Amino acid sequence: MANSISVKIKILDNACSGATNIQYATSGSAGIDLLASCLESSVVILPGERFPFATGVAMEIIEPGIAGFVFSRSGLGTRQGLVVSQGVGVIDPDYRGEIIVSLLNNSQEERMVYRGQRIAQLIFMPWFRADLKIVPELSSTVRGDGGFGHTGF
Repeated sequence: MANSISVKIKILDNACSGATNIQYATSGSAGIDLLASCLESSVVILPGERFPFATGVAMEIIEPGIAGFVFSRSGLGTRQGLVVSQGVGVIDPDYRGEIIVSLLNNSQEERMVYRGQRIAQLIFMPWFRADLKIVPELSSTVRGDGGFGHTGF
């Protein structure tokens, strides 16, 4: 069984269809479905265009050292080319505003997003705050500073 954490959810606007339906799709789902709950009508996203979707919810993570991370839905990204525009969205534990999901259309065709459609998934994970130390040199490794493709395909 997966670990659980306490998270408070606030529904921001009763007019947002489906905002109260924030939930896991199945008992084995790692991510909570985020919905395009606050659309008045469907939205067309042109190829290469981004659009910010209000979800109608805000949250408060109770557990220390945990943040929310917004990931693309695999089916939406694979089949339609609609992905979270910044790669992964980070919801800091001290953020109390509305969760907004920005989608990017990576396809060559215009895509339609409907009111109440599942558009992203929210996953809770631990994070660490670094104690930064400025140093004149870093330790050496076999790889060194070899980057992109340095170790092969």
